[in-house]
Amino acid sequence: MKVVSTRPELRAGRAALTGDVAVVMTMGALHSGHEALLRRARAEAGSLVLTIFVNPLQFGPTEDFERYPRTLEADLDMARDCGVDLVFAPTREVMYPSGEPAVRVDPGPLGVVLEGASRPGFFHGVLTVVNKLFQLTRPDQAYFGEKDYQQLGLIRAMARDFDLPIDVRGVPTVREPDGLALSSRNRYLAPAEREAALVLHRALRAAAAAGDVEAGLAEFAKVPEVKLDYLVLTDPMLGPAPQHGPARLLTAAWVGATRLIDNLGVDLP
Repeated sequence: MKVVSTRPELRAGRAALTGDVAVVMTMGALHSGHEALLRRARAEAGSLVLTIFVNPLQFGPTEDFERYPRTLEADLDMARDCGVDLVFAPTREVMYPSGEPAVRVDPGPLGVVLEGASRPGFFHGVLTVVNKLFQLTRPDQAYFGEKDYQQLGLIRAMARDFDLPIDVRGVPTVREPDGLALSSRNRYLAPAEREAALVLHRALRAAAAAGDVEAGLAEFAKVPEVKLDYLVLTDPMLGPAPQHGPARLLTAAWVGATRLIDNLGVDLP
């Protein structure tokens, strides 16, 4: 496995890869969810690139950029175990040599609802860095987790609308045995907060069983220490909820000082 941090090193490393190339993009602090992405990509591609970069563009002024966990050595150990060929771990100066970019990717209408409404500018930052990393790594396939469902949809839309020759593939959410969706931010939770955080998955399951969000809202009402941001039912493309067939439930909530998201597919009768 080769680890690089500059653009020339990345170009040289990328040129040495063989077969179709897959990329997994992360902000580090890797966990079993990232491992699932890496192992899926390793099984389906000739070569595997991992990027590790805590992207400042997707953090708001009151968000956790400075305290976001940075665990590079442990991340590299996981990368080796998963058969990664090339790791690109740039600094902020390498990714944005002229400072914050003057031109950013506009996510369009889907970027200003749900996560986009709660975190203004978030998806501008996400899509800008993903587009830059697509250009730098030149993958054939890219793998993203379905836990960040809205993000996955926007990345797919960007690849389609910008005619990027990249197959964007989603990988199902990985959960703890008690249902909590894996997230790098889970490590912020105190024991009591982690127990309270289980309401996100319980609410999604209750809403899925009932076919509407009211049952999920009732679950949140039982845990007043968790501050609900949203719980919505949409179609799979995040449009209005259908009367029947495939749909998606999405939720976000504050557990103490930590904001968590989750989602669940549902088939309405």
